[in-house]
Amino acid sequence: MGRLTKVTLDTIKPLKGPTIVDVSKTLADVGGVRRVSIKVNEVDMQTITMTIIVEGDDIDFDELKEKMETLGVVIHSIDEAVGEP
Repeated sequence: MGRLTKVTLDTIKPLKGPTIVDVSKTLADVGGVRRVSIKVNEVDMQTITMTIIVEGDDIDFDELKEKMETLGVVIHSIDEAVGEP
């Protein structure tokens, strides 16, 4: 089976809680991840909508989702996924 090398996620998280810096650092510790980039798209009274781009050699997507859940980050959609042999 191929390797997941990049995934772009449309996400939302509570305004209170971990910062995007904390989220970035935590996701960078996921197996196979080399780089995490987070862009804030919108901030309202209670939530932050953001695009998270994760790149790596063989991203463990299940672990990535688990870490995001522990941080209170919810995936709205997977906007891009790149797999390689």
